[in-house]
Amino acid sequence: MLEKSGGNLKIVLWAAALLLLLLADIVVGGTSLGFAETVKALTGGGAGLDMMSDRQAIALNIVWAIRVPRVAAALLSGALLALSGVQMQAVFRNPLADPHIMGVSAGAGTGAAIAAISIHGLSLSAVTEAGSFATGMTMASAAFVGAVFSSLIIIYLSGKIRNGGILLIAGVLLGFIFSAITSLIEFSANQESLKLFYSWAAGSFSGCGKTEILLMGAALLAGTVMCIANSQGLDIILFGDEFAESAGASVRRIRLWSMLGCCIMTGAVTAFCGPIGFLGIVSPHIARAVLKTSVHRHVIPMTMLVGASIAVAGDILSQCTGVMLPVGSTIALIGIPIIAVILLGQSKRIE
Repeated sequence: MLEKSGGNLKIVLWAAALLLLLLADIVVGGTSLGFAETVKALTGGGAGLDMMSDRQAIALNIVWAIRVPRVAAALLSGALLALSGVQMQAVFRNPLADPHIMGVSAGAGTGAAIAAISIHGLSLSAVTEAGSFATGMTMASAAFVGAVFSSLIIIYLSGKIRNGGILLIAGVLLGFIFSAITSLIEFSANQESLKLFYSWAAGSFSGCGKTEILLMGAALLAGTVMCIANSQGLDIILFGDEFAESAGASVRRIRLWSMLGCCIMTGAVTAFCGPIGFLGIVSPHIARAVLKTSVHRHVIPMTMLVGASIAVAGDILSQCTGVMLPVGSTIALIGIPIIAVILLGQSKRIE
């Protein structure tokens, strides 16, 4: 049983560490800004725009127009994917379940690939007139539709398949199907279409502006409310479908509610930031290990903090080399060793 005060203290300490990571992420970037200069820009510089030097005005613009939106996107994406992962691991009773493995990201990739071909199927002048913003929103919208479509298939299957293990296998197979379709589309695409698709597929928090941040924030709010409302059901379903039904819970309703929330949250992240993996797998495990409990009303807030921390750390790593690296790859470098530890732990339990 979790000690209430001890659990709350751990959550507070992790939140404080996350704040430090956020500040560090704002400091790093392609343009060299010192710590003091960054903090001064964050606080407004202490003077009006007409009294600022050119250097101060540039720093203010870099921090608020580029870095703060990027860091906000990393924060929200990490929390959204982690919250999706903790629900999927509960409803499928599998430690490796997450939106990436269940085929949601693959569905989004198919949508983005179709959009890339459609955009460059237009004339060059039409694409130029549409502008980069319209192109980006088209890619994001198509990726979101693909993520929602694949999620709806999983939701439908969750109402038909009562076994969590079989449902997980069905999700993995669905991901393979979407990946195969995407490969066929790539094979027939031209160079410009491939370039557009691969820039999205690499994963990045840098392309998010105010609109994208607001949409992801709304998705996080909706997903958090749905998850908390369903937290008791997630606790019960951990003991198996038969136990949950004997306790009076509706396994079908629990799964459908969870998958609907995951659909909204994962779709929003994948649409704007690309297919980011590993966050949904590792974050719940770290949260449960830190709190030493699986009770979801405690695990949910910690999982969101852990996911946000890993995403921000991955973004910092992508900025540190002087060349902006794909954030999906840097997060993988953090996540893969953790997954290896999880698998080793699982194998020892089996033995």
